[in-house]
Amino acid sequence: MEWSGEPAYSYSDSGPRRNDSGEPRPTDESIIGAALEVHRPLGPGLLESAYEECLCHELCRRGMGFRRQVDLPVDYKGVKLDCGYKIDLLVGDEVILELKAAEKLLPIHQAQLLTYLKLARKRLGLLINFNVPLLTQGIIRRVL
Repeated sequence: MEWSGEPAYSYSDSGPRRNDSGEPRPTDESIIGAALEVHRPLGPGLLESAYEECLCHELCRRGMGFRRQVDLPVDYKGVKLDCGYKIDLLVGDEVILELKAAEKLLPIHQAQLLTYLKLARKRLGLLINFNVPLLTQGIIRRVL
């Protein structure tokens, strides 16, 4: 049984580069570029939800397909259980974005991203902490 989360919000376009599910194929560089564009005028200090909203706007502006707050069930002994987990953003049905606005990233944040990658059967994830003076210091890339 294949995982499929229902988005609370989604966007897709008809750009030329597509993955198997028809979404535009994202790159981590293009996603990071969008995050940098959001962080540049706002800086640190806002709530995670504000950065998420702004990043969604920027992804739309750039024509990048994504789903927001995607349900992520836990597969336990072949049964998919709703335990309340949600992926912040799933870009192009390929890249998991876990957004933070924390004083610093902790090992538990990285463990959360790795767990989400495994549960969703995705390869690439970005952990982005917007609560830093220089956004490049708040980005962790993980590949399974």
